[in-house]
Amino acid sequence: MRTPFRWLSARYSLGRSSLRAASLASLIAAILIIVGGGIVRVTGSGLGCPDWPTCIDGSLGPTAEMGWHGIIEFGNRLLTGALCAIVGWVIIAARLQRDQAPEVTRWAWMQFWLVVLNAVIGGITVWVKLNPYVVAAHFLAATLLLTTAAITWDKTQNLDQPPFPAASSRSINLGNALLAATAVLVIVGTAVTGTGPHAGDSADVPRMPFSWVGVTAIHSMVALGSMVLAVLLLVVARRASETALARKTTMYLVAFLAQGLIGVIQVFTHLPETMVVLHLVGSALVWVGAIRVCLASRGDKKLDPVRQVSSVVP
Repeated sequence: MRTPFRWLSARYSLGRSSLRAASLASLIAAILIIVGGGIVRVTGSGLGCPDWPTCIDGSLGPTAEMGWHGIIEFGNRLLTGALCAIVGWVIIAARLQRDQAPEVTRWAWMQFWLVVLNAVIGGITVWVKLNPYVVAAHFLAATLLLTTAAITWDKTQNLDQPPFPAASSRSINLGNALLAATAVLVIVGTAVTGTGPHAGDSADVPRMPFSWVGVTAIHSMVALGSMVLAVLLLVVARRASETALARKTTMYLVAFLAQGLIGVIQVFTHLPETMVVLHLVGSALVWVGAIRVCLASRGDKKLDPVRQVSSVVP
């Protein structure tokens, strides 16, 4: 069967620069989706559009009576449309490569389906009037989308580059542990949000029945554990002369420490809206950093086992 993509690829081709630009745009858009959701929450605009997929019964967009809350929520919904277009660009750019990049194409399609999942969960979030558990699920779905965008972007950076071997088993294990710890940190962070004051709407919205202080303490302990793992990995990578891995671990630590500083400031300043949004930006950057560290530790799969051995044995 001759698909539209086969027809296009037989007539047109795009260079690597187009694919890299598209993947970077999708990564930025995925971060903006997370930040946009945070802005909706801290401004109390979660039900600015009280229905879905329409904004209000009989109107796709907000009406004048809905004020700024409606505009903010509808603007956040429009981001999803923009993200769909960008992900479509990634898929087309990957499919029309002169030298095919099937792995990048697969990750691009995963982005598309996660955009659909995010839209559906977003609609459910509105229908259940910002149930905190559904809100948490929506954030985690957005994080999954960010994951696929980060992997796609990382893989486009390695196209046409010399393959590189996997790091030592100790570095790989530490990289996996760091990714897992950062994932737990993100998940616990949703509970911190679910018990905190920013419910997402000015109306009376239920919160998670946990102690905010207790959940925040757990979040802090997981953060400390993640930092220890990152420092250990940096030491191991430097001793093993794993330059690329050490560089990406350093970038992770820089983002992590900045994120930790923002977290401390927002706690002691009683969670001001600006700091909460900055903390969301930081969480996205830290998660992307953890993914890149893990990928760097595993090496380039284009390198077969025989070549890996020859590259490390003189």
